[in-house]
Amino acid sequence: MAENRQVLIASVPMGPLQLSHFEIQSTPVPSCGDGEVLCRTLALTIGAGQRAGLQGSASYAGAPRAGVVMGGTGVARVEASNSDAFSVGDVVVAPTGWQDYSVHTARALRRVDAGVDPALHLGVLGTNGLTAYFGLLDIGAPRTGETVVVSAAAGSVGHIAGQIAKLKQCRVVGVAGSDEKCRVLVDELGFDAAVNYKDADFFASLRTATPDRIDVYFDNTGGDILQSALFRMNAHGRIVCCGVVSQYDTANPGPGPRGVPGLLVNNRVRMEGFLVFDYAKRYDEARAEMMAWIERGELAPRVTEFRGLEKAPGAFVELLSGGNVGTTIVRVA
Repeated sequence: MAENRQVLIASVPMGPLQLSHFEIQSTPVPSCGDGEVLCRTLALTIGAGQRAGLQGSASYAGAPRAGVVMGGTGVARVEASNSDAFSVGDVVVAPTGWQDYSVHTARALRRVDAGVDPALHLGVLGTNGLTAYFGLLDIGAPRTGETVVVSAAAGSVGHIAGQIAKLKQCRVVGVAGSDEKCRVLVDELGFDAAVNYKDADFFASLRTATPDRIDVYFDNTGGDILQSALFRMNAHGRIVCCGVVSQYDTANPGPGPRGVPGLLVNNRVRMEGFLVFDYAKRYDEARAEMMAWIERGELAPRVTEFRGLEKAPGAFVELLSGGNVGTTIVRVA
């Protein structure tokens, strides 16, 4: 008889995330009630934003607590349905959490093409890609010939944002945490330059990579990298505040960068945060354009894969230590 494996939050982390913060249990497969749909998880995605949820710093995630299934988005197959909106065999994107089976109301599900790899639905066509698309194009508003710098540029959002900036004919500089990631950005993803923020001469390298300074800075990290970018901004530059990954996996987040608001005022720089959910009515247009870019070979989404639900906690820890390129996916079934 089938069981439902679940990854629970064993304890809310007070410092860096560890495997001991999770535990796996097996429960009976749930049944669906009136109007509900039973889904079997095929794959799920793990992102740095989930660490912000465990930290309690993501307003959309609610307060973190132990003893519950770790939340997350997955691609799933409908196993049973008491809703006219979905049939057995349909493939959907759903808030599955880290488990084999989950029950949802029909309005929580989005039917997707079963012939498309779940990695695309969860990555470039999911919140990661949408965040890159709207953050760069709507908030950053890059213009031809401008210099765009992206931090965490090898990550799930950053590697897409940088490629979109290249499609808009910008000079694109990535900031990443290893020489190998920098090589991937330049040699495989088409960035013009990449800088390793762990180098002792990081600021000098950033200055060399941005001879015309920075017009758009897409910030996924906050901290020292944001501060360095602030001192390189051109007049009327735009800073897209997408995430603060450098401050998530710690009990003691650092202070804000120096130069705020003085540098913003003197250089007339706009610094704006956003949530991708604000753009929900435009998701379809973004997905259509990004899929067209993929089909024409102009956008190359990358994935770091793990296989087996039990690998999810380790995949999360590895992501936070900088071990991923692109979107982190766990294949479950």
